[in-house]
Amino acid sequence: MLNIKATNKFSWSALIFNILFFTYFSSALQLYIFLSGHSNAIGLRDSIIYSLIWLIPVLIFPDYTRKIATIFGLIVGCLSLVSVGYFVIYRQEFSQSVFFVMAESNYSESSEFVQQYFSIKLVIVLIIYSLMGVYLWSKVRPVYIKTSTKWIVSLLIAIYAIMPVFISVIIKKSSIEKAGTHLLTRMETTVPWQLINSYLAYRSQLKNMEDILNHLDTLPPVENLKDANGNTPRTLVLVIGESTTRNRMSIYGYGRNTTPQIEQFKKDNADFVVFNDVVSSRPYTIEILQQALTFADEKHPDLYLKTPSLINLMKQAGYKTFWITNQQTMTKRNTMLTMFSKQADEQFYMNNDRNQSSRQYDESVFEPFKKVLADNAEKKFIVIHLLGTHMKYEFRYPKDGKYDRFKDKESIPYPLDDDKVDVYNSYDNAISYNDYVTTTLFNIFKNSKENGFMLYFSDHGEDVYQTPPHNVLGRNEKAPTKTMYTVPFMLWQSPTWVATHPNNYQAYVDRKFNTQDLIHTWSDLAGLSYNLYVPEKSIVNPNFHESIRWIGDPYDKNGLIDFDKLTK
Repeated sequence: MLNIKATNKFSWSALIFNILFFTYFSSALQLYIFLSGHSNAIGLRDSIIYSLIWLIPVLIFPDYTRKIATIFGLIVGCLSLVSVGYFVIYRQEFSQSVFFVMAESNYSESSEFVQQYFSIKLVIVLIIYSLMGVYLWSKVRPVYIKTSTKWIVSLLIAIYAIMPVFISVIIKKSSIEKAGTHLLTRMETTVPWQLINSYLAYRSQLKNMEDILNHLDTLPPVENLKDANGNTPRTLVLVIGESTTRNRMSIYGYGRNTTPQIEQFKKDNADFVVFNDVVSSRPYTIEILQQALTFADEKHPDLYLKTPSLINLMKQAGYKTFWITNQQTMTKRNTMLTMFSKQADEQFYMNNDRNQSSRQYDESVFEPFKKVLADNAEKKFIVIHLLGTHMKYEFRYPKDGKYDRFKDKESIPYPLDDDKVDVYNSYDNAISYNDYVTTTLFNIFKNSKENGFMLYFSDHGEDVYQTPPHNVLGRNEKAPTKTMYTVPFMLWQSPTWVATHPNNYQAYVDRKFNTQDLIHTWSDLAGLSYNLYVPEKSIVNPNFHESIRWIGDPYDKNGLIDFDKLTK
């Protein structure tokens, strides 16, 4: 009996190590963020508060402390590696928007992401981080305190944790829903609440998309739609690229000769228009297409849920609509891309391979494009969605072909570390192959003799060690660079179309434009007018007005940035 009582004495060291262990997996990163000056102490404060919740079962059931700590360490410790790894890569906190993008990616894309950013530095940091967690776990011991004390302490922790709800409802008079949202926001720095909150938000968004698909017919059509072209037979083609920045295309002045074919096409076709100053508002495919293919924009991001899309607009105008994609759609995953594609009358899903890293090249869209061009519908609207220069870049072009051109440091316009050269070159090779694909599409359309036009743009750019000091790889709107947003924007019109639509588009090539307003430019090109159409937002309209080109997360209170004020 004496030994048992001695063993059950309160120990300050046991309490301290319990606190350190249960707060470590969320607060260690927040402590570094605070000490390094990346952010204030609010994140550290919240991570400590909501990590201490795990002390409640330990205090109430001290004999199960080791079991609770083991389960906690295995689950929460492993989940915390995600946020730590993300910070090592991007020097930014893992956020809900990042989780949304990751959740919208399939297994193959996630695998490619891991491979792309795998580094010795990342491995070393994660190993040290994990070993520290194991060390703290080894020091965890039961904390024995009086029954009354354990309940008082547990109650105080719980009260302090839900205090934001009390303040929101009682003092600020907010609704329970808003108070709950505020509480979840406070918990976002803490694992696993961070991931749970993000997942719930993702599921909510997914349900919204499902509701749209189920009720597309209930969306009101645009009002007072007029088509200046009447019933004239025509074919209009929109080609959407992927992850291709114009800063790495020689047609836009890049030093390496990455786009010789489209440059030759431009020489051979006087009516080929290359716009020089177009940017994307978001650096992620789904988010930018929510704006580019709808009436949504950075100031009104939710309009994609309330107004017709470009596909529905064209259907209302009497076009038969087609969607051809080389984006992986083996399961036709329920995303915004699927929502847009399913609005079309016919779909062609070309990339059904299990692994996106397979040699499934964009030239796979050529045959369905030819097939659709031969369709006997008098008015056709065709969307082609390419895989473009999506990472991993070396899988975007044939290794044994003429597009595997860049292999060393020759003609790289600035000094680059040896370990970055292969990735840098593979991106330029992917650009070169994309040059072949896009030029071929223009030529297929040209040779079809169809009356109409083809517009090509990329959804967003990609920074592949281009921005000084040349250590940024990928895209991240929390740490934006201009290269992530600069995109190609090119237009070809058939001779028959130009004959009936004389224009002076070449005089507009230097206008500053944001693809969030694509639907207005497309409507202008197609001769469509309606109540929601704004001529001043069309890059090809004589009355075009250059406005601030906002980029960033519109759902973040301070998320919008003037692109033209970016310094890098």
